[in-house]
Amino acid sequence: MKKCFVFTVVAGLFLGLFIKLFCFDILYVSGVSMEPALNDGQAVLVNKLAYGLVKPFRGEFFVQWAEPSDGDIVIFLHDDKIVVKRCVAVGGAQLDFSGDTEYTLSVNGKKIVLTESQFRKMAQFTSVPEGYVLVLGDNYSESLDSRSYGFVSTENIIGKVIIR
Repeated sequence: MKKCFVFTVVAGLFLGLFIKLFCFDILYVSGVSMEPALNDGQAVLVNKLAYGLVKPFRGEFFVQWAEPSDGDIVIFLHDDKIVVKRCVAVGGAQLDFSGDTEYTLSVNGKKIVLTESQFRKMAQFTSVPEGYVLVLGDNYSESLDSRSYGFVSTENIIGKVIIR
């Protein structure tokens, strides 16, 4: 009887660890860059299987079967930190820049104001490179995102927020 109990507990722990590493995870939002959609301290459920089978702790895939879509809230690794942002454009999406009266980027019907340095960094691109996505925080004025660090490789995306 005791062996059966120990086996059940150990099997349960391994199953829980497997689910956390490969399937689903609960993460907590840190910061205000995704407000109003996600608030500081809010728990979110992440589907790690949304785009492929992710290698734990590495931010890359064993197997990738999908890529993010416009509007997906994605989790990815940037500078060894877990980051949450909204995917606003995928590989191949056209980018239109304007520097007439203010620096702006227009993509998929959204007009995004840029600083001069962000404009100079991004204006060389006419489209999002294949295998990459453009990610932005919903709170543009408080977000460090693709405007600052460039496009995010789909290989670095860990999962998709499914419950907030």
